[in-house]
Parts: sequence; C-alpha cells; structure tokens
Amino acid sequence: MSFDIATIRSGIASNLATIPGLRNESYLPDNPNPPVAIVGLESIEYNTAMQQGLTTLNFVVTVVVGRAAEREQQRKLDGYLQPFGAQSVKLAIESNRSLDGAIQDLRVERSGGMGSITINDQTYLAADFTVTVYA
Repeated sequence: MSFDIATIRSGIASNLATIPGLRNESYLPDNPNPPVAIVGLESIEYNTAMQQGLTTLNFVVTVVVGRAAEREQQRKLDGYLQPFGAQSVKLAIESNRSLDGAIQDLRVERSGGMGSITINDQTYLAADFTVTVYA
C-alpha cells in the first residue's frame, strides 16, 4: 500500500478537530495558540511485512494546554488524557482509524502523561500521545 505522510498528518489532525475547543496543527507552529494538538512524525519502520507490504509510522501528538503553573490547565489536560468522553484525544484520533482509506489502521498506544514543554522561550503544560500507523 502506498501512503503519503502529509495526508496522514492531516488525517490525524482532522480526527482531532472533533474535540470542541481544541485547535490542531499538522506541523509545529511558530507560536502555538493553546489549547492545541500538534502532530509530529517520530519514526518510520520500513518493510515490516514481506515484499514491503507494511510500513509502520510512529507519530507523536503533543497537546499543549497553557501555562505550566496554572491548575485549571492541569484539569483541562486531565480531560484530554481520558480514554473516553468528548475531550478524549485517544477517542478522537481513533474515530476514523483508516483515515478515509489512506492507511490500513492506526492506534493510540500510550500517553506520556503531563509535563512542561518550552516553545519559543514560553513554558507550557503538555502531554504526548504515541500514535502507531500501519500503512
């Protein structure tokens, strides 16, 4: 199966658009406007099946909610970390697992929990979600 990385990024971002109030970016923005989910490509494993029949792509979706020291931002991130519900990042990403036929399947494997992230000298509270894509 052939695939296009930009299409996969866009598809994951589109799935995230189902979460009310969460912006999404297919690429790292210069100045994020939280709350925002940023889709990044971490690695590609080629030839994971015979005859180059499967490629595994590992994406990291970073959800940035706001300033790291604010308790309300921690509560907001708790909602995104839930496995179910209107704010669930996992549920949103997996809402269209073939990305309208662009890939074979995808799964949200895990979340790294919450922590601080610095973007352009600003510290934000964020969580990473590991997404495995089979193409």
